[in-house]
Amino acid sequence: MPWNPELYHKFQSERSAPFFDLLAMVDVRPNLRVVDLGCGTGELTRKLADAFPNSHVTGLDSSPQMLERAASFSSPNLVFVQGDQAALTGEWDLIFSNAALQWSENHAELIPYLYGRLAPGGQIAVQVPSNHNHISHQIYRETASEEMFRFILNGFQRYAPVLPIDDYARIFFNCGAEDITVFEKIYAHVLEDSDAVVEWISGTALVPYFERLGKYKDAFVQSIREKMRAAMPGSPVFYPFRRILFSARKPKL
Repeated sequence: MPWNPELYHKFQSERSAPFFDLLAMVDVRPNLRVVDLGCGTGELTRKLADAFPNSHVTGLDSSPQMLERAASFSSPNLVFVQGDQAALTGEWDLIFSNAALQWSENHAELIPYLYGRLAPGGQIAVQVPSNHNHISHQIYRETASEEMFRFILNGFQRYAPVLPIDDYARIFFNCGAEDITVFEKIYAHVLEDSDAVVEWISGTALVPYFERLGKYKDAFVQSIREKMRAAMPGSPVFYPFRRILFSARKPKL
């Protein structure tokens, strides 16, 4: 997908908050092999690398636009590579992913696969948005279903593959994991108005729609804006962003 780093970064401070909560769940040890799945533009991956002494960190992302920005954060202990997070190879002491696994399908298979890439004693720590029932998501799906846009999109809709928190806990239990922690947290954001909420989702959830809409992108966004102004009037607006954080460890041999 053609990501726009500038648009994504418009709400950088709000998007960064879950990263630090996720990092706090990680057992920080030296000499680790760490991979950051969906590293994006690299700023937070740099902070991840700085937290682990004498470790080697790999930032993995599928977007050349994001990786172009991330390259400036490279160092002897931090490299960035292009690849598919759902096809991760190698063996890792820490698999870390902040707001990226929602772009890979079938978490019931994906999570055990990633768990299998952990070294004995290794840890997986993941944060995924679970905001797919927010009114903004309901509105863009409704708009995509309207006759004109449904025709342009050839019926395309993308639904989040994110599972209920109980399912993630059960998956790790079935994998034989230890130290399983799964919880959901609402990040309370206050944005200027409903247009700002549309800008937020334009940097993430709407990206796969934009690549299919071509010259009709602006009309699509404008239709969403009008509906959002009716649904979330006034200024400022409260934007409760729901996220799932989970961590588990593979037993040592």
